[in-house]
Amino acid sequence: MTRAEAMPYQLQLFVSGGGARSARAIVNVRRICEQNLPGRYHLDVIDISSNPARAKKEQLIAVPTLIRVLPKPVRRFIGDMSRTQTIVEGLDLPPLPEPPATSD
Repeated sequence: MTRAEAMPYQLQLFVSGGGARSARAIVNVRRICEQNLPGRYHLDVIDISSNPARAKKEQLIAVPTLIRVLPKPVRRFIGDMSRTQTIVEGLDLPPLPEPPATSD
């Protein structure tokens, strides 16, 4: 495993309240992380309805918004995070290791 592959990803997902759009974004991001970064990510879910100052600090224009804090550069994604391939490519995730070959 290279150093870049071992580096943990730090992600922030900004949502607003407990509505369907927020819930869908949380489920989608967690699934993407578990499938592509198992054990190598930290995800903070921030509800801006209870923490509006945080939205202002991050200069959010819409929610849900996913921010890749680390590794640099910072990247932002807006929407319900249902376009999995776009998110995976945009996060610049390392490819998953190939499963060991089986001998039949």
